Amino acid sequence: MDKKVSLNISWLIKMAWRDSRRSRPRLFLFISSIILGIAALVAIYSFGHNLQRDIDSQAATLAGADLTISGNSQPSGPMKKYLATLGDQRSEERSFASMVYFPGSGGTRLVQVRALRGGFPYYGRIETSPVNAATSFRSGKYALVDKTVMLQFRAQTGDSVHVGNLSFVIAGILDKAPGQTGISSGIAPVVYIPLQYLEQTGLQQKGSRINYNFYYRYTSVGGLEQQLKDIRKRTDKAGMDLETVETQKQNTGRSFEDLNRFLSLVGFIALLLGCIGVASSIHIYVREKLASVAILRCLGVSSLQAFLIYLIQIVAVGFIGSVLGAMLGTIIQQVLPVVLKDFLPIEVTTSISVPAVLQGIVAGMVVSLLFALLPLLSVRNISPLNTLRSSVEEVKKRWDILKWLVYVLIGAFVVLFSYLQLKSLIRAVYFSAGVLAAFLALCGTAWLLMWLVKRFFPSSWSYLWRQGLANLFRPNNQTLILIVSIGLGTAFISTLMLVQDVLMKQVTLSASGNQPNMVLFDIQTSQRNAVANLAKLNNLPVLQQVPIVTMRIEEIKGKTAAQVKKDTTQGIPVRAFNSEIRATFRDSLTSSERITDGKWTGKARSGTVYVSLDKGYAHRINVKVGDPMVFNVQGALIPVVVGSLREVDWNRIQTNFRVVFPSGVLEAAPQFHVLLTRVPSAEASVAFQQAVVRNFPNVSIIDLNLVLRTLDDILSKIGFVIRFMAAFSIITGLIVLIASVLVSKYQRLKESVLLRTLGGSRKQILMITSLEYLFLGAFAATTGIILSLGASWALARFSFETEFMPQALPLLVLFLIVCMITILMGLFNSRGVLNSPPLEVLRKEN
Repeated sequence: MDKKVSLNISWLIKMAWRDSRRSRPRLFLFISSIILGIAALVAIYSFGHNLQRDIDSQAATLAGADLTISGNSQPSGPMKKYLATLGDQRSEERSFASMVYFPGSGGTRLVQVRALRGGFPYYGRIETSPVNAATSFRSGKYALVDKTVMLQFRAQTGDSVHVGNLSFVIAGILDKAPGQTGISSGIAPVVYIPLQYLEQTGLQQKGSRINYNFYYRYTSVGGLEQQLKDIRKRTDKAGMDLETVETQKQNTGRSFEDLNRFLSLVGFIALLLGCIGVASSIHIYVREKLASVAILRCLGVSSLQAFLIYLIQIVAVGFIGSVLGAMLGTIIQQVLPVVLKDFLPIEVTTSISVPAVLQGIVAGMVVSLLFALLPLLSVRNISPLNTLRSSVEEVKKRWDILKWLVYVLIGAFVVLFSYLQLKSLIRAVYFSAGVLAAFLALCGTAWLLMWLVKRFFPSSWSYLWRQGLANLFRPNNQTLILIVSIGLGTAFISTLMLVQDVLMKQVTLSASGNQPNMVLFDIQTSQRNAVANLAKLNNLPVLQQVPIVTMRIEEIKGKTAAQVKKDTTQGIPVRAFNSEIRATFRDSLTSSERITDGKWTGKARSGTVYVSLDKGYAHRINVKVGDPMVFNVQGALIPVVVGSLREVDWNRIQTNFRVVFPSGVLEAAPQFHVLLTRVPSAEASVAFQQAVVRNFPNVSIIDLNLVLRTLDDILSKIGFVIRFMAAFSIITGLIVLIASVLVSKYQRLKESVLLRTLGGSRKQILMITSLEYLFLGAFAATTGIILSLGASWALARFSFETEFMPQALPLLVLFLIVCMITILMGLFNSRGVLNSPPLEVLRKEN
């Protein structure tokens, strides 16, 4: 037992410094494994702080007005008069989806038309080229057209564009509208026209889905605050939405909090990955220091003092590594706004955030210390007798409660960090359990691999292959750390590829065979037969023609919206009364539906009207079969009873509805129609769209080919972000690989000397090394790809509800790339052993 001795801190620091003289490069190499993880965290924290600050400062620019009131129906007469009394400056906008036609190129495109009147935006500006087009287009029959559409159809300023029945001169290119992002521009490109010409376009008809927006500017903030309570009361009663600069700030901040949390967790995974490399490296480092520690013990140094000497070394290099990581993070954060620009509606500054730097340094210090303690604790158990005995098996078998305490602390830290990001203990526990499960799966694969190779060793293979395989389970092997690090990075990339393929196939398969690939909507009842005849004239089949009636819910189970607000125990969401419902009527089910509860009623008989609801929608509004409801069909109240619930395949390209009435009820109600057809080629699609826009300018068209291109573009942008974040794990894995190779260099030197002494040539040693890293890279890539296949199958099966049919070629290419990188990195770091004579290498090491 050690005698109690006083801790001489200054002496311990001197000893740590002296002992580290020959090992400093190796110590810094250990800690380099976590630098990138810390850099990722600091960059993401800085980005989050800057983003929140910029949202606060640019919220008014994002909203464009002090107050925005919006609804999806024309306000009533009294409400119109009330709206006209608000604010010191007022603007009005009506937005809707419509087709536009470019006579110059003959191109057509579904866009978001915004008919604007007034000086909106009051904060910020509509960004156009030329700049004065943002104001000049309001003075006549001029339009602003989104830059993506201008590029698509090679249109120029001064060309004409047809919107409905009117032709507008393109006054300028719309670079960015208030609140618009690169993603939203690709999905719904915007075309601005003056509101005074909307009526003449013929696009504002009964049944048309139009959003009515009213923008207000107050010269004094107090004026809005005094009216806000009354405004909110009136807009709620009218079923309209209200947004102020403050709510815009909260909603935008809340949206990007989720993004920041996701990025933080990805960075944290990279940090944990690096810490596994630290633990592995420190483990080998401690084993090489056994003789030094045993000599110190013989000279009277206590086990605690010996432990503290090496702990001081780790803490010092951990702090330096954390600082270096924080410095690198401040550089990386300059890139994040560029990477995420398509998702951001504001300009994000890149100033250095001191809290973010401190958070990163503290997180790096804590997590690196915890992981380094696991192998470092064994220093306490090294006996002076180890100067005579090299075996430490006795020490390894000894129960050490402190190690289990460190495991608990690591788990607690992971849960705590996750909780700080997710703000939910349950989610934090789930995330931590998921991280643990992934690491255990990768570790289990590595251990199983080593056991299988050792148990079923191919003794009949050639010597070089046998030696390369034996290196997978030899002392100081790198199998575990490389399969975990490289496997995790590969899993990230592979999952992204597979999920993107699933989504693209889901849309592509929806249009295969005789499935519709073009949808025409907003067809008026008077146009129904004429549009169908036009399709037949172009040799296109009319696969489906469906009437649509707009309505709202007036009562659910005898309760109105006002009663539900007063009594929340009913479990009926208030928003169920606010949303507009687009329903249809028919006498039979479609191929995408099946009854899960109740009985289908196709024809209404005298008395009770039985409707069918989508089961997911029924669950959200808390109704079941037999419950009464009342629908307000544009002023007419229709009492109904829920007769059945349907399971609807919403992934099919066809008309699906939350509410279906039986025939014999809604035939006389105001309605519009949807027509589904299938075009055989891109040329036929262009010709038919041009004919529809010329003859029926109010009819809008969804072309599946455009949907596919847009989806591919969105997924590519999202994929770039995920690949950028996955790069942190992959590069960390490569750093861990380099550290592992260099840490085990001494063991390799002895093996190389032995092999060279026994007559092994440089070519043979090169071959053995290449085979070892080939096996490591192959098994790491295979493990990652298998994990990604499981994750992607689960997403396809349970989230997207579609078949999972992965393509082998992209996975094979990814497998080969990972293998090549692993081999090249291994050979690069082993070149010193391969290029020097054995005696020269031993002299350098000694």
